[in-house]
Amino acid sequence: MALSKKPVNGMKDISPAEMEIRDYVEGVIKETYRSFGFTPIETPCMENISNLSNKQGGENEKLIFKVLKRGEKLNLETAKEEADLVDYGMRYDLTVPLSRYYANNANDLPSPFKALQIGSVWRADRPQRGRYRQLTQCDIDILGEPGNLAEIELISATTTTIGKLGFRNFEIRINERRILKAMAGYSGFAEQDFDSVFITLDKMDKIGMDGVAQELMAAGYPKESVDKYLGLFELLKNRQDVAEGVGILAETLGDFLEAEVVRNMTEIADAVNATKAADFTLVFDPTLVRGMSYYTGTIFEISMPELGAACGGGGRYDKMIGLFTGTDVPACGFSIGFERIILLLMERGFKIPESPKKVAFLVEKNYPTEKLVDLMNRAKDARENGQQVLLVRMNKNKKFQKEQLMKEGYEEIVEFFTDKVKEQ
Repeated sequence: MALSKKPVNGMKDISPAEMEIRDYVEGVIKETYRSFGFTPIETPCMENISNLSNKQGGENEKLIFKVLKRGEKLNLETAKEEADLVDYGMRYDLTVPLSRYYANNANDLPSPFKALQIGSVWRADRPQRGRYRQLTQCDIDILGEPGNLAEIELISATTTTIGKLGFRNFEIRINERRILKAMAGYSGFAEQDFDSVFITLDKMDKIGMDGVAQELMAAGYPKESVDKYLGLFELLKNRQDVAEGVGILAETLGDFLEAEVVRNMTEIADAVNATKAADFTLVFDPTLVRGMSYYTGTIFEISMPELGAACGGGGRYDKMIGLFTGTDVPACGFSIGFERIILLLMERGFKIPESPKKVAFLVEKNYPTEKLVDLMNRAKDARENGQQVLLVRMNKNKKFQKEQLMKEGYEEIVEFFTDKVKEQ
């Protein structure tokens, strides 16, 4: 039986053309984030399964690729439950590994610690446009900063980066977990039901207000609570300005909403709008939930009009590190949806700006060694002058070879024969 040529479902091979764009985008991301003082780190692709299954990762905990025990530790005959078979899992995001890293190395790190992490994550998700089972995430996090300077810097650094990649007119949607809880409490939902209510609310963009109402009623929640809850969203309809939206909620919710939350959100919006370096709009979205249970405060997402889906997101997770150490540390992070950004750039026919001139040297099969050495030195000099030079043997089908090189962006092709040189 022949081996399969196709990649595993939900994962993909990456062509040279896409790889060139990915390398460029990653370079822009790293350069911009470093200019904001973020420091690169790297963590392993696998974590202890207990770290990944701690009921903090929301729906992603159902999507973990689990790793079987190895060698003598794996005994299929005596195994009675999953813990007898599994000890590790592939990371589904970079936040849990970062929290573990910080908990293990905090004494050797500055405070606050501004971390930059780019790496693959794995989710056993249903593949679709821009969503894969293996994907690259680009995260920045600030650990040890309790004030909203963390949110302001994270939003500023991320939007500056997105703007440098040529995106315009995108949105940063922002909300606060404490606002979500205040709205649910005001409407009469019990605190133990908040997470269930939020899971339904998170479907608002897919099933609409009526769909959310039907699902909440079907779950057995009182009609008066459902009506009161959805009435708040009607009140906030088209109120996208952050200060205006949270101001209306402050008046309506009264003591259910802490004054600190209102002040915090307003300060973030004022600072971000006054200093932004990209063309985007900061939008208050009271339906924004974010699926991770570890979020404790501000949450945000990048929304791209041409994609119709989030291209990244993040928020504050002040309780995560305490799960490792017993002592909470303020923490906030923002992740760029790298794969979806690449998808949009590829669909736009993105060309890397100011890329080096690409030259191909085609050498006939029996080209003399002494001349080949001279040619290699010529290629070396051209590379030192900033050009990208490909040195290859001529194929029998030279016409097809040259066509392929031109498709790959080689703007100059030079053919070397023993007795002559032919340039194109």
